[in-house]
Amino acid sequence: MPDLVHNLHAVLERIALAAQLAGRDPRSVALLAVSKTFPAEDVRAAHAAGQRMFGENYVQESLTKIDALADLRASLEWHFIGPLQSNKTRPVAENFDWVHSVDRLKIAQRLAEQRPAHLPPLNVCLQVNVSGEASKAGVTPVEAADAAHAIAALPQLRLRGLMSIPEPAETIEAQRAPHRQLRELFERLRADGLELDTLSIGMSGDLEAAVLEGATIVRVGTAIFGARDYSH
Repeated sequence: MPDLVHNLHAVLERIALAAQLAGRDPRSVALLAVSKTFPAEDVRAAHAAGQRMFGENYVQESLTKIDALADLRASLEWHFIGPLQSNKTRPVAENFDWVHSVDRLKIAQRLAEQRPAHLPPLNVCLQVNVSGEASKAGVTPVEAADAAHAIAALPQLRLRGLMSIPEPAETIEAQRAPHRQLRELFERLRADGLELDTLSIGMSGDLEAAVLEGATIVRVGTAIFGARDYSH
């Protein structure tokens, strides 16, 4: 899969250049390869090329993939990044290393209750709806502090930071604005005593803006794996 490997290196180069522009160490930005809708073989190929973190959106699809790649489990990090319904939390709590899309306290409580005791705490991010779009999940920036403190107190979870999916924007300045808003909220929560280290922002189209605003994880799918086919 030469295209996939070439794409992966091209994205890492974009991250490195953006980090350089921001005066940051490129190693301070992790690449989460979003493998939703792509087969396990593609994940295997990306893993062979050195990629370790993979993001999935759909519970059933991801469980099939995790199972198919069980031989690589020790060197793969699985991140759940899609909308999570209450009735789907158990398999996520049992099989994933991270959940970025914790959009309400109830989901966090269920993940905490269902995380097996023999596994390390589940790393989670609080999803914040910075753009205020009705179609987007997440707490409002005003609700974020109370939600973050409540989640941080739960057993078997480790609140790592914040995640958002802002509205698409054309210019880099317009892309930076919501990322900056989330970073400022992140800094306020840290000043308020929460031990946060993760800003999960930026995708294929706006990763440069995200890195300039302090992203520690960028979630990139199409720029690595190609266009998605949702027909199946």
